[in-house]
Parts: sequence; structure tokens; C-alpha cells
Amino acid sequence: MQRRELLGIGAGALTTALAGCAGGDGESDGSTGDGNESGGTGTTQQDGSGDGGGSYTVSMEPVGDVTFDAVPEKWLVYESGYADMGVALGQADGLLAVGNKPRYYTRYYDELDGVNVDLGSVNQLLGDSYQIDKELFYELDADVHLVDPNWLVKGSSFGLEQKDVDEIRENVAPFIGNTIFRRTDSSWHTYRYYTMYEAFGKVAEVFQETERYEAFKSFHDDYVSRVQSELPNERPNALLTFADGDQPEEFSPYRLTDKGTNKKQFRDLGIEDALTGTGVKGLSTSDRGTIDYETMLEVDPDVLLVRGHETKTAEEFENTVLSFMKNHDVASELTAVKNDMVFRGGPIYQGPIQHLFTLERAATDLFPDTFSGELFDRNEVAKIVAGDA
Repeated sequence: MQRRELLGIGAGALTTALAGCAGGDGESDGSTGDGNESGGTGTTQQDGSGDGGGSYTVSMEPVGDVTFDAVPEKWLVYESGYADMGVALGQADGLLAVGNKPRYYTRYYDELDGVNVDLGSVNQLLGDSYQIDKELFYELDADVHLVDPNWLVKGSSFGLEQKDVDEIRENVAPFIGNTIFRRTDSSWHTYRYYTMYEAFGKVAEVFQETERYEAFKSFHDDYVSRVQSELPNERPNALLTFADGDQPEEFSPYRLTDKGTNKKQFRDLGIEDALTGTGVKGLSTSDRGTIDYETMLEVDPDVLLVRGHETKTAEEFENTVLSFMKNHDVASELTAVKNDMVFRGGPIYQGPIQHLFTLERAATDLFPDTFSGELFDRNEVAKIVAGDA
């Protein structure tokens, strides 16, 4: 399967869409920061016995040093990938809120004995018209906000100003976090990015759960290494898009070359970006371009990945989206459609637990002759989350 590059895309094929959901869903290839998946928890400054007693400081850009007098018990996030990190560290009971509940896919936990999040008791930060009410932070009264404060002010039109974030930090609890699900916000995200496991390590420092983090990271490293050692030399390229609805006609493109955390499973598998050399940018807050089937046909990717369908099973996706494409005059000409290589594209936000499952799904979808069934030990993961590993 050779990489195909688009020789020329007409201006009419790339159209501009409305802003859509708050904050956007995409990433591009113009990223900065370390691209590896190393973690590390060596930046905590401890002023106690080293076992969680006394005050301690965690440093993470963009806020820098944050000092805690005690381990936080109640916490909230915007990106639900950070929620997944907290759950992996055994902190599920303290989760108060996520930014957008429909994008927090907790069904993965159903396969892990003893791991559970009562999503009904979790609040949503986004309110009507995708606004965030400052007073909600006071009502929730968290001990820490695992949120990049710049995201709340500059990431989208949430209705919050810098003075609001400063007030919440002063009167409620500190912010610590970094927008990592995408890397398209060059206009304001001018500081370093973190990989999934670098950010996970910082969250472990916040909760003083570095041993559990190290156990999880070791499991992850072994798992990814084993999968990569079995990959065939010949690998497909893929076009990652977003399009909801069972009969999609327009798609918002992503770039697999980006290092945002929501595409980690595809990087782990060495999947090439079908848009390389085309001039098509990835979806971002400032770039809401869309492509249609005619443009896709010029690119003609080996694999087509469609986000916006994570609540569907594989069979439900095939019976709706793929079935529609097979009966579409243009879509039916796509190589990926002809070869049944059209799959769900994975969640917008993902953390370390979710990634174990999405990597398994991507590996078995894209390399069915090599991978099948369960690729990692669910019981071992559940033990790590429980602190029993």
C-alpha cells in the first residue's frame, strides 16, 4: 500500500464551515514540544516525609509551580483525558466535573473489574450555548482544577475572561494542566506541550500517586512495545476526519502527523497521514475547513477513519455510515470503502486507560491478519488502578 499524495485540490473542494462545538476538535502538524511518550515525576518538591505528608510543589506549564498543603480529594477537568488519568490513579470518587460529558467515554471501564465512574453524578462545565458559568466553580468547590487556564480564556468563546480565572484561582482552588488533546492553537499555546504520559506523570504528582503511575507506565510501555514488534512492515496510510450523522457528506479533516494525545494510538502503529503533501490543514479553532467525497477521492486513502461515532458499536457503524458510503455515487469509489477499511476514528479526548483500548481497536481494525481478540490483560490493569499491582 503506497502513500498517495494529492496533486492538486481545487479551491471549491475545500469549504469553510461554521465554528461548531466549543473549542474545536482538531489538530495540525505544526506542533512543538517533545514527541516521545516518556513521563517522569521528578519535579515534585516535597516538604514532608515523602509519603504524602506536608506541603509539596508540582510544576507544569503554563502555570509553573503550584504548592499543595494536602493531597486534593475533589477535582475537576475540562479535557476528559485528564479525568481518565485521575481514574487510572484511583481517584474516581473525587471527580466532580468534566468539560463535555458526552465526550467522556466511560464504557471502557466496564471491562475492568472494580473500575467505575458514576457519570450521572459528574457535572458538566459547558452550559447553554457552550458557555461556562463562573459561579459553577464556586458551587463545585474543587480542591484542584486540572485545566489549562489559558484554554478557558483563549481556547474558545466560553464567556470567561482572565479576571474570572484569576478570581477562581484565588478564591476556590489552583489550576494546573496543559491543553494536550490537539496542537493547533499556535496563537495562544506558545509554551511547551506534554505527551500523554508526561501529563499523566504530572497528575500523579498532584495526587501523590507516583508508584501507581510508574506501574501503569511500565504496563503501557510493555504493551506498546509488544504490539509494535508484531506490526507488519507494510502499513497503510489513513485519513482521519470528523463527521457525525449516519449519512455524512462533509468531513472536517485532522492531521495524523500531529502529536496531540487523541491520535496516540495511530502514532503507536506507525500509520501514515494520507493528507501529507496535499496542503489541507487540520481542524482547529481558527480553521474549520471541510472536505467532501470528491476531495477524498483525489486523496484516495487506504483507510478512512471517522470520528463522531464513539457511541456506536463496530457493527452499528458498519450498518449505518459504511453502508451509506457503499451506496453513495462518489464515496463508493473510494479504495477504503471498497475494501471495507472505514472505521470509527476514536475519541476526541483520551487518557491512559482509554488509550489501551483504542490501540487494541486500531490494531485489530487495521491489521486483522496480525491482531485479533484482546491484546492486553484487563485484570492487570484493574489491579494497578486499585493499587494492588
